[in-house]
Amino acid sequence: MAGEIDFVILWVDGSDKKWQEEKSHFIPGYDADGSAMRYRSWDNLHYWFRGVEKFAPWVRKIHLVTPGHYPSWLNKEHPKLNCVDQNSFLDPKNIPVFNSNAVEINLHRLEGLSEKFVLFCDDMFIINNVKETDFFKDGLPCDQAVMNSFIPLGLFSYIDFNNMVAINRNFKSKKVVKENFGKWFNPKYGAQNFNNLIFYWWNGFSRFIYPHLPVSYLKSSFKEVWEKETELLSHTSAARFRSKEDNSHLLFRYWQFMKGEFCPAPVLGKKYDLYSNPRSNDKIYDAIRNQKHSMICINEFDRDIDFDLEKERTLKAFDKILPEKSSFEL
Repeated sequence: MAGEIDFVILWVDGSDKKWQEEKSHFIPGYDADGSAMRYRSWDNLHYWFRGVEKFAPWVRKIHLVTPGHYPSWLNKEHPKLNCVDQNSFLDPKNIPVFNSNAVEINLHRLEGLSEKFVLFCDDMFIINNVKETDFFKDGLPCDQAVMNSFIPLGLFSYIDFNNMVAINRNFKSKKVVKENFGKWFNPKYGAQNFNNLIFYWWNGFSRFIYPHLPVSYLKSSFKEVWEKETELLSHTSAARFRSKEDNSHLLFRYWQFMKGEFCPAPVLGKKYDLYSNPRSNDKIYDAIRNQKHSMICINEFDRDIDFDLEKERTLKAFDKILPEKSSFEL
């Protein structure tokens, strides 16, 4: 398995003037998300690279996907780094795109991408040692196929609803579970096995729990879903901004569940939400400084946070465990 797994991370510098000017020529629809919060930079990407180099040195290649701009400190000549302009693999008639869903669902078109890869958002960091077998075992992605009820909580609920419509159109829930029973009811899920026991009796799949952490994928899964759902995915690919009509990369995750192309595994990280009350965020920085998890997601949940304050606190916490430059920095 050594040397076969790639990491993919999408990144946008919301302060880039050229990018801002290009974006200003397009107005999101009433149901689209073009808010500045989606694009502002926390200036912490170098800690992502430091974490990868220190805690996951076995990675074969890192594909940094951007709209064409890169951090000034980045060593673009690093042998493990592939700097990718998203326009190089998106359909020319759809660009420019400011919708991460449109980019992520086309990642299989990325030149040089390994069959086995892990997709990161730029708010997901490795903060302790991880092994190849934390992401893939026996050639299959490590994941948790845990069912959940559908509760509408905003834009992402619409998007995941669209994912589930496609899943239920192509698969019968009880047949899927019976064919890989040990992957749906597994000791590694702990108490969450009760979720699957309850929702197994539903007529179809409602939703799946998503820990909001890096996801392991097979490139061939992307190709298969595109063959089955070309029209659906083409619609999202043409969406300039993220909207409730989108599908997301999670559709491919769920497809892997349906085919039994995954290996049951525990959740190795934790997602935290940033709030406007600084005291509520203390647990985030404590988790980083004390490396309480292998991976962490810091989600900008509250629009009213003191951005400058929390940015400074985030950087200080990361610098406590990753103070030294990586070879990805000039």
